[in-house]
Amino acid sequence: MPDKFRRTGVRSLWADVNQGGRLADSFLEGPVFDEQGNLYVTDIPFGRVFRINPKGEWDLVTQWEGEPNGMKFLNSGQLLITDYRNGLVVLDVKSSQVRPFLERRNSERFKGVNDLVFDSKGNLFFTDQGQTGLHDPTGRVYRLRPDGRLDMLLGNVPSPNGIVLSNDERFLFVAATRGNSVWRMPLLEDGSISKVGQFFTSYGPSGPDGLSMDETGRLFVANPGLAFVWVLNQRAEPDEVLTGPTGASITNLAFGGVDLKTIYCTDSTNGDILRAEMTVSGVSLHQAAWDNGGTFQ
Repeated sequence: MPDKFRRTGVRSLWADVNQGGRLADSFLEGPVFDEQGNLYVTDIPFGRVFRINPKGEWDLVTQWEGEPNGMKFLNSGQLLITDYRNGLVVLDVKSSQVRPFLERRNSERFKGVNDLVFDSKGNLFFTDQGQTGLHDPTGRVYRLRPDGRLDMLLGNVPSPNGIVLSNDERFLFVAATRGNSVWRMPLLEDGSISKVGQFFTSYGPSGPDGLSMDETGRLFVANPGLAFVWVLNQRAEPDEVLTGPTGASITNLAFGGVDLKTIYCTDSTNGDILRAEMTVSGVSLHQAAWDNGGTFQ
């Protein structure tokens, strides 16, 4: 991140709680690419979204009173964002305007939404993490259908974070950060789930965070406490382990480049974007393409 965008010496409530009071000048998350090859990232403590063009030039898209985290494109011109303070919000990337999308469930505020993914039918899956953990394993995973129906699929996760679908969309993977693991959820034909299990177990001070998939079905797991990206086969065995520099905190990742063979990772502690060249392409992300204007309350 260029120095002009760093909030050096500025306190934030988010950092006081989530970074042990560290004066974080930024905390990057939510990487996602548009069709023109621009990379968008969020800055959680200061409510900002940045756009980085293919030349590596940074531009501030917008800033608001929020704590944005994960992002996916709702359509070609709008980003759907998980905002810890405000629920789900929509950013129009041309006008820089932010509007509410889904603030509450049954008149109850979310704990603190974190990350999201669409399937090919337009269903939205997202995590509601809040401050949950092993002391309070009540984090939630939701599915929002195109018709506006909201289903709570899980309500017992110790810190649900990153989320991704298998390539055949039969399984949903969720990072349980404070459980230091990744859960695997079978999605049944009637829309229910069954026999949720622990797919992968990590170790260290901060467990799995952002998740992604490549075309062969390998699961990429950002592990901030280790500065690792685990590259796991279908047996949860590491095919590769990408290692960040000492002191890095790799929180999330996205495939980019012309052939989607470059993995881009947010190093949140240092405000950097790391990248690595892979031999297999990542999976293209789905968009919602909803017909109702994209507003649910």
